[in-house]
Amino acid sequence: MKRAVVLLSGGLDSATTLAIARAEGLTCYALSLDYGQRHHAELEAARLQALGLGATEHRVMRLDMGPFGGSALTDASIAVPESASEGIPVTYVPARNTIMLSLALGWAEVLDAEAIYIGINALDYSGYPDCRPDFVVAFQQLANLATKRAVNGAPIEIRAPLINLTKAQIVQMGLRLGVDYRSTVSCYQADIEGRACGRCDSCRLRRQGFEQAGLADPTRYVD
Repeated sequence: MKRAVVLLSGGLDSATTLAIARAEGLTCYALSLDYGQRHHAELEAARLQALGLGATEHRVMRLDMGPFGGSALTDASIAVPESASEGIPVTYVPARNTIMLSLALGWAEVLDAEAIYIGINALDYSGYPDCRPDFVVAFQQLANLATKRAVNGAPIEIRAPLINLTKAQIVQMGLRLGVDYRSTVSCYQADIEGRACGRCDSCRLRRQGFEQAGLADPTRYVD
């Protein structure tokens, strides 16, 4: 069977992406990154999703980006914003998707995988520069130049199936594919049990997605 590496954060979007890859008939290898984020509840959520959605293997790699700082998700001295702001928010983690895709690219070569799936989205997102279609195109060009498989005529395709979907469309698709959103963690500052704050930008976008889809929000909140 054809193989794919799926980047799995533990959140709503990446769980849906894994479900899509499985529905397309691929043998999926899930990859999560422990990069020094504020909490590890999302990594436990990723483990549950990998099991529930039929990933062949799930690996968690530790690459601590905390010493660099520069993001509210990796630097405790920077508060997570609880209201919308202009420009690129402080929850942006510098080069995170570039690093994650690079790691996935290495594993994909070893596995002789034909694709890497990433759950980035250009519509309902927080303004991150590495969630744009142009970024995917540019990384594809890099992968085509940098890998033995591509040089030998079989490039590893970077697939972002959610890139042009609204959060509501993502939720609806995931439910059709059997995603249990109760086990996903999207909150930037979830507690140790994975309960969401309900106030951060990620919580707002997630809640809005369920509302616009006309569905009950299954998220577990602290309050």
